[in-house]
Amino acid sequence: MSMGSVKERVVCNLKSARKARGLSQSELAGRVGVKRQAIYDMESGRYLPNTALALYIARELGCRVEDLFVLEESEEEQPVTLVEKAGAANPRVAVASVRERLVAYPVDGKWLLSDGFHSADGLLLADGCNVRLFQGRRALEKKIFLFGCDPAFAILSAHASRWMADAFVQCRFASSYLALARLSAGHAHIAGTHMHNRESVESNVVLAKTALAGTGAMVVAFSIFEEGLMVAAGNPLDIRDVGDLARKRIRFVNREPGAALRSLLDERLMQVGLSGEAVNGYDRQGSSHNQCAQMVALDMADAALGLRAVAAAHGLGFVPIESVRCDLVIPHDFLDLPAVKILLEVMQTRALREELSALPGYGSSCTGKVIGQV
Repeated sequence: MSMGSVKERVVCNLKSARKARGLSQSELAGRVGVKRQAIYDMESGRYLPNTALALYIARELGCRVEDLFVLEESEEEQPVTLVEKAGAANPRVAVASVRERLVAYPVDGKWLLSDGFHSADGLLLADGCNVRLFQGRRALEKKIFLFGCDPAFAILSAHASRWMADAFVQCRFASSYLALARLSAGHAHIAGTHMHNRESVESNVVLAKTALAGTGAMVVAFSIFEEGLMVAAGNPLDIRDVGDLARKRIRFVNREPGAALRSLLDERLMQVGLSGEAVNGYDRQGSSHNQCAQMVALDMADAALGLRAVAAAHGLGFVPIESVRCDLVIPHDFLDLPAVKILLEVMQTRALREELSALPGYGSSCTGKVIGQV
């Protein structure tokens, strides 16, 4: 049976249910007496099985038919909490359900972790308090917001979607402090933070405990990456350390207050007896690793804070400062969310760890390890 006119209203959860049982498409097809292509077409939304086949599949997977094929009623206007101001010319918003409340953010270039347009979940109405959704609210309850500035979060999201097609992790760019502020306010599900440890202190755990003010949460390691100064290819100005930023000829681009990299820079400048006032461009800010890299690549700056992997992606040189661990802070009441469960399982997989380790300056030896509780 072709999905035809009901295609937009049926959500197929077959892929996630099949993977949860450890079955390939071919294995499931053999058990229910169809070709593998039929299973593929169901999971991709091209084909809706008849009643008998749906019952056979549900029996093999140990679930109900309605668990596999969900009828999504279209929903029009819904009340929403808009966290960041949206421009009148761009009413497109990303929406997710956080503790049974719809939370929305503008879909614009300020938060993108990659190039290209991102699809929205709905359109913000003129009153700024309601949204016209493109899908049913039930689908949004399987989506989570992950805030942070590790570009590898996009890889984590992609791996999670392969495990469970209807559980979606949307990554939004934010400094460590802003990510935790969003989490504390109930405007996000997970915060990524990469403060720098000193002595035996777990700085991410300490910061999370302070930001969440008693709200229980788990801190899980995600990645280790190398931070430093992104410079022009071949490093023509021979920049060797942060002390060189005080040379008058050097044009520098900093990160915003609250960014862990900016805190690291301040610390290293202090160690060599310099203040921010000695650096040409200390108050000039880039809003992301990519923006800073682009400014160096376009000869708008000579040095900028960033990651080795980002510098390599833009064909730039790199001066290392320190390696740091990026952790995920997850409130305890979100641990049972489908997307969070999948995300935690994915972080234990060899595939994710191998891909992270393939990025320049990245390591995955700690990925998935519980660092602490707050």
